[in-house]
Amino acid sequence: MIEQVLNRRNVMQALRHVVSNKGSAGMDGMLVTDLYAYLTNNRERIESEIRLGKYLPQSIRGVAIPKSNGKTRLLGIPTVVDRMLQQAVSQVIAIRFEMEFEDYSYGFRPNRNAQQAVLKAQQYINSGLTHIVDIDLKTFFDEVDHGILLQILYRKVKCPLTLRLIRKWLRAPIWIDGKLVKRCKGVPQGSPLSPLLSNIMLNELDKELEKRKLSYVRYADDFSIYTKSKSVARKTGNEIYLFLKNKLKLPINREKSGIRKPVNFTILGFGFVPTYVKGERGKYQLVVSEKGWKTLKQKIKTITRKTTPATFDERIQKLKELHRGWLGYFRMASIQGKLKELDGWIRNRLRYCIWHDWKKPDRKRKNLIRLGVDQDHAYAWSRTRKGGWAVAQSPILITTITLKRLEKRGYEAMLTHYATIAPHLNEPLYTRPVRTVV
Repeated sequence: MIEQVLNRRNVMQALRHVVSNKGSAGMDGMLVTDLYAYLTNNRERIESEIRLGKYLPQSIRGVAIPKSNGKTRLLGIPTVVDRMLQQAVSQVIAIRFEMEFEDYSYGFRPNRNAQQAVLKAQQYINSGLTHIVDIDLKTFFDEVDHGILLQILYRKVKCPLTLRLIRKWLRAPIWIDGKLVKRCKGVPQGSPLSPLLSNIMLNELDKELEKRKLSYVRYADDFSIYTKSKSVARKTGNEIYLFLKNKLKLPINREKSGIRKPVNFTILGFGFVPTYVKGERGKYQLVVSEKGWKTLKQKIKTITRKTTPATFDERIQKLKELHRGWLGYFRMASIQGKLKELDGWIRNRLRYCIWHDWKKPDRKRKNLIRLGVDQDHAYAWSRTRKGGWAVAQSPILITTITLKRLEKRGYEAMLTHYATIAPHLNEPLYTRPVRTVV
């Protein structure tokens, strides 16, 4: 297998993949742009060290990434050379494991995505499996047992040199706050191998769920099980908890785990609300979770903040990129009403930015006159004591900086873009959601 890993075509494919992903430098400070030149001069030495079993990976650079809940997630960034070699190994062993993976695993696999996982969950719920075992694995990537993972790898990977490489990468120390920390468990997030290794580890869980003939969905370490009754859900949850604890040695976050009903359940940013489907009760449609809306609004605030140093055209371009990515992900959800409200809010924030950019009263007065306001009103509004946000929502700007004028500058409403990509808008399957009685 090591010859397949070091095959020139495989290595060049891995190099292109690492360069296209960009990413920051590791502990040695080498950038991805320097990787090709380095490989040209050191290829034979690296291959020789790997074949002789003498290659040692460098330490991993630890970077704390802030999470939306105020906490941080530790990313491990290997050097670009190690990233390239890990990608080369991943490309070879992924082929051997892919055929073994179960159908309802959707994360980090070819031709599979999060939307497919969400639609499968909706299918389960709409078929009557409305008692959901929602299990959250506690810091999964930091808790993977190296011994268990290497035993699973050995079933398919018999090459000692390839296994040695993987073991050395798993054990490579990580640099945190000026200190090198030894690692005896965990798969560092940020390496090309970590998604594949997580799927290999959790495929053991998939096999257990298949053996028990359970309905489930898994996307990386995010998984849920769908049952018909609360008693079955409770029994299933306890059994799977013991399997994870005893067989895979993976702890569960009890605070975030539990038995959910669809209205209290979210999966990969999507939520569920009850609705009528062709006159029948018991069906649910997809919506965006509260966390999803909150994250979007926070990003929009950052782009449209008046003190953010950016031109109007730059703000519009960043908004377009954000809207397209967000709507592309949530295109399956029913969000027309909220998008219409959000679009109005965004336009007012853009008007606020424009009003702030005009700065001096005389410039405000002249610009208002150019936009069609009579001189008396232009003079009065240019010297108003109202705050900028109040002015942005006032008729003086709404009737002058109109939607048509904003569109001429490149603005595109989220609802307009959503209408072009959402496949279900012209299909009258859903009526007004049923109000849930608490």
